[in-house]
Amino acid sequence: MATSSAKSVHDFTVKDAKGNDINLGDYKGKVLIIVNVASQCGLTNSNYTELSQLYEKYKQKGLEILAFPCNQFGAQEPGSNEQIQEFVCTRFKAEFPVFDKVDVNGDKAAPLYKYLKSSKGGPFGDGIKWNFSKFLVDKEGNVVDRYAPTTSPLSIEKDLLKLLDA
Repeated sequence: MATSSAKSVHDFTVKDAKGNDINLGDYKGKVLIIVNVASQCGLTNSNYTELSQLYEKYKQKGLEILAFPCNQFGAQEPGSNEQIQEFVCTRFKAEFPVFDKVDVNGDKAAPLYKYLKSSKGGPFGDGIKWNFSKFLVDKEGNVVDRYAPTTSPLSIEKDLLKLLDA
C-alpha cells in the first residue's frame, strides 16, 4: 500500500526473511515493537538480549517484536537473510520474527519505514539515526512512541505495559 494512503501499520505488507509476503494486518490486536537491527553493531548484544527478554515475558500477553535487518549504518548487517536468521536464532535464541533486509532511509526506504518516520519524527528530524531505533505500536496499529538506538529495550517496559493492559 502507498505510504500516503496508509492509516496504520496494519495497512502494510512486508517480506519475511524467506521472501514471503506478510500482511501486518495479521498483527491487529497485538502491541508491536518495530526495530531495525544489525548483527555487527556495538548495540547488538544488549538490544537483542533485552528484546528477547521482553518477548519471552510478554508474548503471551500480546507483544510481537518485528525486527528488520538494515545495512545502512556502518555496513553492520552485511549477511544474507539466512546468515542473519542463523545469527539471531543461535546466538540470542530470539523467537520473534526477523524480516527481509530493508533500507530505512533514503529513496529506497521501505514503505513501512517511511510511514513510521512520518508518524513519529525523531529528535533530530525524521531520519533513522542508527541501528536499533525502536517504534512502539498499539493494538490498532498506531505509532505511539519512538526510541533512540541507545534506549534500552527494558527501559520501555512501562510504556509497553500500558498498551498491553489497554
